[in-house]
Amino acid sequence: MNLNFYKYQGAGNDFVLIDNRDDTITSIDKEQVNLICDRRFGIGADGLMLLNAHADYDFEMKYYNADGNLGSMCGNGGRCIVAFAKHLGMIQHETTFLAVDGPHYAKIADKGDWVNLQMIDVETITQIEDAYILNTGSPHYVILQSNLDSFDVYTAGKKIRNSAQFVSKGINVNFVEKRADGYFVRTYERGVEDETFACGTGVTAVALAMAKLKNQLGEQTTKIKALGGELEIKFSYDGEKFERVFLCGPAKAVFQGQFVI
Repeated sequence: MNLNFYKYQGAGNDFVLIDNRDDTITSIDKEQVNLICDRRFGIGADGLMLLNAHADYDFEMKYYNADGNLGSMCGNGGRCIVAFAKHLGMIQHETTFLAVDGPHYAKIADKGDWVNLQMIDVETITQIEDAYILNTGSPHYVILQSNLDSFDVYTAGKKIRNSAQFVSKGINVNFVEKRADGYFVRTYERGVEDETFACGTGVTAVALAMAKLKNQLGEQTTKIKALGGELEIKFSYDGEKFERVFLCGPAKAVFQGQFVI
């Protein structure tokens, strides 16, 4: 089978996207996804997305992790698939689409490659010692870490992700350092099983966890520096619940081509 694909990236978090509105792909196995995402033997990506038709929404996003398994919500992937839908002429500047964690609204800013994606509301943040556990569409572990530039994220993140508490379902591990204008974040992602250049649900989790830690009430904007670029998280917090949560950042086309599986 010849697959026409597009490669997109959001702050260095990169994805293979396929327009599957005609149901060309009715099934794809774990080994095929893993091959497509392999950086030596395939196209190379943190994940694969199918843009499927849907009767009640502009489209449906189906996301696979690089390991070949169906994934939970991917924030930067969501922003990239919105940019892809605009490229296909399906939408203009706004959309509502369906993902694994429910419907999402998104708006493309006037500057073109900046996509604001609404995430799910969050009520529950659990503290375990110095770490915060929460779900922003995917499960996340958030912990402050000094000297983050030189910190061994891979080893530490892998150890936490595979600890007895999290090994069965996995968890994404975010290490955070306060910076003058926001936070620096590095993330070990389950499903990729490595550090990625950015994680959308991860930086969202960081912003909310830090707001809870500092009891920052009202409308907030948190700036995040990831390895792959700058992101912003906007939200409203009343001390109990985080609402109107938006993940904002760039989503850019890289290249397109054909791949044979």
